[in-house]
Formats: sequence, C-alpha cells, structure tokens
Amino acid sequence: MILYFLTLVLFVMGVYCLIAKKNIIKKIIGLTITDYAINLFIILIGYRANGIAPIMFKNMTMQELTERGVDPLPQALVLTSIVIGLGVLSMMTAICLRLYEKYKTFDMSEINRLKG
Repeated sequence: MILYFLTLVLFVMGVYCLIAKKNIIKKIIGLTITDYAINLFIILIGYRANGIAPIMFKNMTMQELTERGVDPLPQALVLTSIVIGLGVLSMMTAICLRLYEKYKTFDMSEINRLKG
C-alpha cells in the first residue's frame, strides 16, 4: 500500500511542476515525472508477490502458470507508454528549443508578454 502512496506523491509532484512553474524546461520535467508515475502505477497493478514470468517451461503445468504467472498486459502497456513518452519528450524539447531561438527565454510569462 505504501508503494501506491509513493506513486501518488510522485504524480502530485509532477502535476505541481506543470501548474506552478513558469520555466518551460521545468514543465517538461514535470510532465516526464507524471509519465513515470503513471507507468509505475500500472506496473504496480500488474505485480504479484512471488510471481513468475509468464513463460511456459518444460516441467510446468498450465494451472501453475495461471496461478503464479504475472499478467503481461500491464508490462506491454507500459513498454508502449515509454516509447510514446520518449517521442513526446523529444517533440517538447524541439518546440522548447524553437521558442528559445525566437524569444531568447524559457520563461512562459515573458514569452506571453513578447507574443504579438
């Protein structure tokens, strides 16, 4: 139960960075932290104590696999989420660099003031 609470704390830290910070880099870091917290939560949902990999070995029965095997679906979802998160991170970094080239600052309030 403590792991779920720590995941919630990590999620709240990321959302705080998104809402309260004015620096674009800090907002990107906050979104990345939020993404990691969600991935960790999904992995924790699929966790089973003393579980085994969902692979059928020679001396294993199907019943033993279903009783002790870990659900592979959350792992596949998180793997997909990591790849998508990496793509989003690279896109946000490219946009951030373009904004810096144009406005010479990472401060969102300054960019909004200079917009025009």
